[in-house]
Amino acid sequence: MSEEKHHHHGLFHHHKEHEKPEGATGYSDSTTGYSDQSATAYSGTTGYPGDRRRPSETESGDYGRKEEEVDYKKEEKHHKHLEHLGELGTAGAGAFALLEKHKAEKDPEHAHRHKIEEEIAAAAAVGLGGFAFHEHHEKKEAKEEDEEAHGKKHHHLF
Repeated sequence: MSEEKHHHHGLFHHHKEHEKPEGATGYSDSTTGYSDQSATAYSGTTGYPGDRRRPSETESGDYGRKEEEVDYKKEEKHHKHLEHLGELGTAGAGAFALLEKHKAEKDPEHAHRHKIEEEIAAAAAVGLGGFAFHEHHEKKEAKEEDEEAHGKKHHHLF
C-alpha cells in the first residue's frame, strides 16, 4: 500500500487543500435545496417549541420586533397537551410500580431488585404527577392571560 493512495481523513472524509481541484468550493452550481425566500420572510415564531409569539398587525417587516402578540389559545392548548402527557406518565409509572411490587412477592430470589425498581417507578410517578400539576397551573395561567388580553375581567373576591 502506498501512502499517497490511502489517506484516512477522519470521520467525514475531509480532504486536504492540495487535493481539491482548482476553483472547487464544495458547493454545486445548481440549486442548494433551499427556497428563494429572503431572511425577512420567516414566520413570526423562532421555531423553538416554547415560542408562541406571532407578529401583530402593526409590526413592520424590519429586522427587530416592535410589538409581539402571544397566541394564548395555542399556549393553553400546548399546556393542556403536556398536562395530559404527565397524567398518562403518572398512570404508567404507577402501574409499573404495582407490577414490580407483585413481582417482588412472587419472585423471592430477585425480590430486592424488584423492590428497587418499584421505588424508582414510584418516584417517577410522583415526579410526573408534579409535572402534570405544574402544567395544569400553566394552562390556567394562559387562560387567564387570554381573558385579560381580550377584555374579560376577573374579580377575585376570595
